[in-house]
Formats: sequence, structure tokens, C-alpha cells
Amino acid sequence: MAAQPAPASPGDTIAIAGAHLTARRLAVTLGALSLILLATIVLSIAFGAVHISLATALTVPQSPDRAILIDARLPRVLMAAIVGAILAAVGAALQALVRNPLAEGGILGISGGGAFGAILALVFCSQLAWGDTLVPLAAFAMALLSTAAVYRLAMVRGRLEPLTLLLVGVIFNAFWGAAIMLVNSVVNFYFTHSILFWLMGSFEAPSWRGIQLTGAIAIAGFVLLMLCARDMNLMSLGDDDAAELGLDVDRLRRLLFIVTSILIGAAVAVSGVITFVGLIVPHVLRRLSGADHRLLIPASILGGAAFTVIADLIARSVIAPSELPVGAITALCGGPFFIYALRRSNNPLGI
Repeated sequence: MAAQPAPASPGDTIAIAGAHLTARRLAVTLGALSLILLATIVLSIAFGAVHISLATALTVPQSPDRAILIDARLPRVLMAAIVGAILAAVGAALQALVRNPLAEGGILGISGGGAFGAILALVFCSQLAWGDTLVPLAAFAMALLSTAAVYRLAMVRGRLEPLTLLLVGVIFNAFWGAAIMLVNSVVNFYFTHSILFWLMGSFEAPSWRGIQLTGAIAIAGFVLLMLCARDMNLMSLGDDDAAELGLDVDRLRRLLFIVTSILIGAAVAVSGVITFVGLIVPHVLRRLSGADHRLLIPASILGGAAFTVIADLIARSVIAPSELPVGAITALCGGPFFIYALRRSNNPLGI
């Protein structure tokens, strides 16, 4: 009997799948996205409801321009970049995890769960000594709970069904929205503005401490996602094939769901619900640079940051001195894009 060929190893499979990914292509793509991000940050801190001179702000320490730049505009731009990077990276990871290019934290109901947890903590724990700390913790907890519930309910005979996942996510979005409206209807007027903040998304008045904490969580999450990038490539082959190549699929799925839940909780805790960033950015970058997650994850981080910074600039400039919710801007972009992606894809239930 002829000897059977040895099965391909995970490393061999990844090398074949990502043969087109060279060091030069990686450097060029990430370098171009880095320049785009830098340009959007400079543009965003230079323009706004109040005109400032960057030269004056950088050279005259006691000038009003410097106060506006350091105390208001720069923290807001940095927070927008961090949150955008989180949302896009989470979107890319979730799409790989469930093999569905339409998966995204907002669509799957994870962001809504985090917002509900933050609102509960805001309303019922605001008078406590640790009230400010409980808000992000509650967002983390509810985002994780929502992820676990969506994941379990989308399992059909022990397998994760992409269509079921989307349907469960839609149901959870409706449930969390109704729960938030219920809370909003019974609280006093003092909490109304804060609840609207969580519902519509905003980067209004972030603190440097909040930037540092959210940035630290984001960096830790990005490192974990990058360490799992090769395994995400294997996941694109399907659970059975990935398992035959030595990947512990269940362990990877649990790890990534926990990491993405914590990242979404961190984003929701400081910005409220901002949807569709995790759908638009990875989808566009996947078409431009391929589906190799060794490139897609860092590209999504940079692209998501740039996209959200621009969305925030539009939100605070269109009707200045008033401003629009950032979540409204991203939703206006994301709704038509979702329909376009659904219609254009020949296989909308898998990558």
C-alpha cells in the first residue's frame, strides 16, 4: 500500500495562505496607514468649532490656543483614535472568529450590553465613593455577559451557526435598547443627558486618566490579538480543518470572545455606543490588502483610529458650535455600507 502523505502542519498552511504577505508589503501598507492616521490627527487638532493657531499653541505656554489644544482638543482626538482602533480590531477578530464578514460588536449586541451596564452603574452607583470606577467595570461585565449569551444561543448542535449568530445579535440589540429606554423612563432629568451620551456615542470631555487607562487596556488587547493572528488564519479554514491542523478551536474562541468583550467594554465605558466602525474598516482593508490577519489586525487598528478621528471631526464641525453624536455619523456611513456588503458578497455568511 502506498504511503499516505503527511498532513500539512499549521505553519505550512499559514505559509501557503499568506505567501503573498511579504515584509515589504507589510511595511508599505502599515506605513501608508500610519501616515493617514497622522494626517487625520493633525487635521483634527487644527480645526474645530474654535479656530486655533498650532504654532501659537506649541510656542506660547500661557496662550488660550495652548489651553484649547492641551485641555480639550488633543485629549478628544486621542480618545477617538483609541476607541476607533479598538472597534476596528474587534470587528476584524470577530469576523475571523465566526467566519462572517458582517459580524461586528455593535451588530452582535455586545456594545449594547456594555452600554446598559454602564448606564445602570451611572444611575444607581453615581453617589458611591467608587462610582466612577464602577461605570467601566459594569460595562466590562455586561459586555462579557452579552458575548457569552450570544455565543451560547448561536450554538446549534454544538456548532456556531453564522446566520443564527446575526439573528441572535439583532435580538439582543433590541433587548438592550428596550432595557435602556426602560431605565431612561424611570430616572430623573439629571441622568437624561448621560444616558443619551451612552446611546449615541460621543468623545465629549475625556480625561487624561481615562485616556491612559483605555489606552493601556487597548494595547494589552492588541498584543493578544496579534499573538492569535496565525490561529485566526487557521480558523478561516473551518472548525474541523483547523482542529485537524492542531488548533484548539474552543480554547481560541473563548479567549478571543473574552478579549473582544473587554475591549468593547473599555470603548463603551468612555464613548458610549459607536457602531459600524468594526464593520466598515476591516471589510475595506480585507479587500485592499487580503485576509491575512498578521496584516489585517494592525491595519484595522490604524485604519479604525483614522476613521473615527475623521468622524469626530465631522461631528463637531458640521453644525459648530453645536455638535452631532459621533455614533450618528458612523451609523450614517455604516447602514448603507452594510447593505452594500450584504448584496455584493456571494457568500454573506462566511469569509
